[in-house]
Amino acid sequence: MGKHERVVPDTTALPPVVDRATFDAGLDELRAREKAHTREADAIAAQRRRLPMVEIDPGIPVVGETGPVTLLEAFEGRKQLLAYYYMWHDGHDAADQCQGCTWCTGQVQEISYLHSRDITFAVFSQGPYAESRAYRDFMGWTMPWYSAVGSLEHLLVGRSIGQMYLISYVRQGDRVFETYWTTMRGVEVMDNNYALMDLTVYGRQEPFEDSPDGWPKQWATEDPVLPKVIDGRPIAQWSRIEAGRVTS
Repeated sequence: MGKHERVVPDTTALPPVVDRATFDAGLDELRAREKAHTREADAIAAQRRRLPMVEIDPGIPVVGETGPVTLLEAFEGRKQLLAYYYMWHDGHDAADQCQGCTWCTGQVQEISYLHSRDITFAVFSQGPYAESRAYRDFMGWTMPWYSAVGSLEHLLVGRSIGQMYLISYVRQGDRVFETYWTTMRGVEVMDNNYALMDLTVYGRQEPFEDSPDGWPKQWATEDPVLPKVIDGRPIAQWSRIEAGRVTS
């Protein structure tokens, strides 16, 4: 175990031990609910695809590696764009950047599958380009990175600036439309670790979970929605630091 990892004590409570037939019966009962959940998720996605859309100015500027570009150019020629609006704390060092955005953004590394469906994924930082791009480089991320500072009031009409968002756009020629957006726990769709944790007996080990007495719930922070810090830093930073990478 790495020196920054926590260990669940061997004396921590566990489910009762039963024979295989009893185990399979309980799993079969759960499986029926899982399948219903999958079908409901499919139905929700079908409704999402039928939502109306709103047209937005394709010339809204964002700042990328080569300087200012338009929202339309951020599509990189593809039909659709998924933009993650990264929360940013101006002037703060790496240790004090958003733990939730670090968690979510770090999951989206292999984007070739999105490209195969004519979808571009990009991060729209809510902080200055040079400062936030340095953080991207420290984390070792490679996705397209832009700063949306100066354009946030046009991109986030009616929504609070400074909060995480995942927004879906589509274009028709040179026209751009917003088709969907989500925030807070909605951005968990970017993450695979939570989905894997949910398959384990102890789950996420977070205070909000409905777990039996004695189950570990050590991941409590001042913000129970985003318990992703260990020893004062977003968890994903420690492997970079131990490898000798210089922080932004």
